[in-house]
Amino acid sequence: MARARPARGVPHRVTLADVAAAAGVATSTVSRCFTRPDRVNDATREHVLAIAAELGYAPNPAARALESGRTETLAMLVPDIANPYFSGVIKGAERAASAAGMTLVLADTAENAAVEERLVRRLGPAVDGFVLSASRLPDDVLLRACELNPIALVNRATPGVACVVADFDSGTRQIVEHLVSLGHRSLVYLGGPAESWSGARRWAGLRDAAADAGVEATRLGPYSPTIDGGPAAADAAVTSRATALVAHNDMLAIGVLRRLAARGVAVPGDVSVVGFDNIVGSDFCSPALTTLAERTEDAGVRAVEAVLHQSRHRSSQPPTLVLPTQLVVRESSGTAA
Repeated sequence: MARARPARGVPHRVTLADVAAAAGVATSTVSRCFTRPDRVNDATREHVLAIAAELGYAPNPAARALESGRTETLAMLVPDIANPYFSGVIKGAERAASAAGMTLVLADTAENAAVEERLVRRLGPAVDGFVLSASRLPDDVLLRACELNPIALVNRATPGVACVVADFDSGTRQIVEHLVSLGHRSLVYLGGPAESWSGARRWAGLRDAAADAGVEATRLGPYSPTIDGGPAAADAAVTSRATALVAHNDMLAIGVLRRLAARGVAVPGDVSVVGFDNIVGSDFCSPALTTLAERTEDAGVRAVEAVLHQSRHRSSQPPTLVLPTQLVVRESSGTAA
């Protein structure tokens, strides 16, 4: 039987009808071969799939979503796509989504809770779930969103929502113990955004560990968690006369290092500087930055897995996963002056 082919010369997306005509079957049969293969006998299914492959047919995701109620798409929202911290989370999430046959779409919320809420509301009907990294949404808004879509949080914990977080209790204790071993008796925490969950956890851990060690700890800020936030943070820290500075993240810490160098303050000779995240580039700055490393790629993988698990078992209790942290000691921390 001669196979009907789409006319050449004009761009044409191969449709179910094209495949059906070429295969000599009904369009409903072609549809079932892709969406309900168990309802088509083996010989017919293999014949239809072979014709579809020859014609270059790809199922229409929107049409499949209408029939199955699933889009095979996940959305990941991050507060600042330019921050290298999120590259690891994105990479892990993309790997896990691809392995599950899902498409991952990415959006930047610009550190703005209103933007994040608008994106969740707009994308909700078009995706099967969300990974929200360092979400700025209030708890009540998150819980309402969870009623409509499976959600997993990275670097944020909210009761009743699946979350993947770093072990900041252990990590901040590692930082304080390291500084104490170098003779430091005072430290300043240079805080990030006031609404940052991880920032609050980091400060609480540093404060408690410092109290246990008999070390003075104070908090300054908030500062923008970027390199551009460094000058203001460094200037305030210099007046504190603390011998160690712990920044909200590596981006802020690198900005602090630059400002201290411009002011002639030696690191680590005059003051030690420590960051969080161990981003790409934290070992390239001068001096190389001591920082707390997190398992960001693993966090992205686990978050996607949590979303997929919820989509299949909506009645199950959302998990809380705590991933280990490790202090990476480099040249920016040294003996107290």
